[in-house]
Amino acid sequence: MSTSQRFVAVAGAAGHLGSLIALDLRKRNMAVKALVRPGTAASRTQALRDAGVTIAEVDMTDVPALTETLKGASTVVSALQGLRDVIQGVQGSLLDAAVAAKVQRFIPSDFSLDFTKTAPGSNRNLDLRREFHAKLDESGIQWTSILNGAFMDLITGGQIPLINDRRHRIMHFGSAAQKLDFTTVPETAAYTAAVAADPNPTPKFLRIAGDSVSANDLADVVTRLRGEKYTPMWTGSVGFLRFMITIMKFFIGGTEDKVMTPWQGMQYLENMISGKGKLDPLDNDRYPELVWTTVEQALKEADAEKANAKPT
Repeated sequence: MSTSQRFVAVAGAAGHLGSLIALDLRKRNMAVKALVRPGTAASRTQALRDAGVTIAEVDMTDVPALTETLKGASTVVSALQGLRDVIQGVQGSLLDAAVAAKVQRFIPSDFSLDFTKTAPGSNRNLDLRREFHAKLDESGIQWTSILNGAFMDLITGGQIPLINDRRHRIMHFGSAAQKLDFTTVPETAAYTAAVAADPNPTPKFLRIAGDSVSANDLADVVTRLRGEKYTPMWTGSVGFLRFMITIMKFFIGGTEDKVMTPWQGMQYLENMISGKGKLDPLDNDRYPELVWTTVEQALKEADAEKANAKPT
């Protein structure tokens, strides 16, 4: 990368989402600088180096050092993950440095359901991101938040326990007709790269979903894929789920030191099944070259992988 060449900086590029964003930017022939913590193992960034990404080891709390590193950047993408110390602290330092370095655009680490429409206090992790949006507004920088619903692998991998194979049921709270939004990690990364590389101004919020399905839809999909009848099974009201979250927070704790406690996962689920975090309208068509994976396609691929992994 020449000293005068404009580039996109990706913070958190040693992680799964961040590395995919960096690699997708290189596919778009963008110069990319990956910001990683000093001492990050070379094995975690080798694929980035092989793709022509510049690796910059920098103390993510050192604003002057970050500012120097970001000089010449057109966009900063944050794929940082954590609680207040990361989302407000480390990401806040990154924002301060981006402003000081006169970076044009900042993409915060949101990548979730539409928390602009949910109630403050209903989701601890998303409250931190809502607070950070206020900092972005105060900074004066152009910023774009990308909202993608839940990652698709949470349903195919069973982290969101909707599919009960033992009982041939699709478990759900609230209405079986409520649509839930899902997007794969690679497709979220590809869209983020497209936004970061966009030479035109981008709006504050862009909403994407590879697919939107209800419990009724999912029952039909799994029935087709597995050749056995699956039916929706109501497990309680949205109000009951909220009550369970309150009880679990009281007994489990972890409000300040654990990124994903059981009750935190339930808060995401409540935001989705209540309909309050539903993504609408969608901006998938902003970059027509991108393709999208449906829940049916993702489940079919996951089922095939499981079948191939079984010993013969």
